[in-house]
Amino acid sequence: MAGAPRLSSDPYNVIITGVGGQGNVLASRMVGDMLSEKGLYVTIGETFGAPQGGGSVMSHLRISSDSCLSPQIPKGRAHMVVALEPSEGIRVLQAYGNPEVKVVCNTRPIYPIGVICGEQTYPDLEDIKTWIRELSQSAWFIDATDGAVTLGNPILGNMIAVGALAATKVLPLDRAQFEAVLARKMSPHKVAVNLSAYDMGEAMVRG
Repeated sequence: MAGAPRLSSDPYNVIITGVGGQGNVLASRMVGDMLSEKGLYVTIGETFGAPQGGGSVMSHLRISSDSCLSPQIPKGRAHMVVALEPSEGIRVLQAYGNPEVKVVCNTRPIYPIGVICGEQTYPDLEDIKTWIRELSQSAWFIDATDGAVTLGNPILGNMIAVGALAATKVLPLDRAQFEAVLARKMSPHKVAVNLSAYDMGEAMVRG
């Protein structure tokens, strides 16, 4: 598309992953809309594993300056993984990672029912961080859920993750377009708190 920003890879493949109830799909739609406004082609594909019951939810975003693509990212071809739940980040990296992949990962786990019932064990968070660092070129760990709680709603961790993704500078995402997309989707009150979440995510990456 004429005038579209240049990408470091074309297509640039992003996976946003989490579990049901974390706002994964809204986050992917926000990122897709922001990039579309830049003149980029964005194709989104989603997979759900009983999301209402806390199952895995994964959104594939395929971003290009000149063409539409199939919605599913080929195995081993992700450029960026945004994990709203840490163990889901490991799961996605095992299938779609490669030595150049980058990761933004929320540090708050959500335990599956098997762990809650004592039938399974959940990995130690420090072990997860180590594995993610070993499986990626770069990794940013953010306290998105904790930050969202201070804003009054844990689900705002999804918008904190969008702000964190923007701060990595891997894609042409900016606050003004985030606000413009929000204004089309939400009431003024919700725009304000979601902007605060975005700003918090940027700050977590930039330090």
